[in-house]
Amino acid sequence: MKLVPLGDRVVLKQLLAEETTKSGIVLPGQAKEKPQQAEVIAVGPGGMVDGKEIKMEVKAGDKVIYSKYAGTEVKVEEDEYIIVKQSDILAVVEN
Repeated sequence: MKLVPLGDRVVLKQLLAEETTKSGIVLPGQAKEKPQQAEVIAVGPGGMVDGKEIKMEVKAGDKVIYSKYAGTEVKVEEDEYIIVKQSDILAVVEN
């Protein structure tokens, strides 16, 4: 099954949370903060959304940072994804 976002929506796959702190302390499951960094899996077509022209600024494969409480979490088969509006993406991470 493949997710195909509509309008200005973007499908993200969350990157794994760090399991240890910089000082080497291993964190239990509850103490791990939900990461806000994700990889773009699929991008909607953009176009006219609510009467405004939307140009999609991200593409599949980009690493991005998104708003902490943004989006809708969905599970497809065994994989978990987050579907957000492009406006909920704060930055693209470049190496």
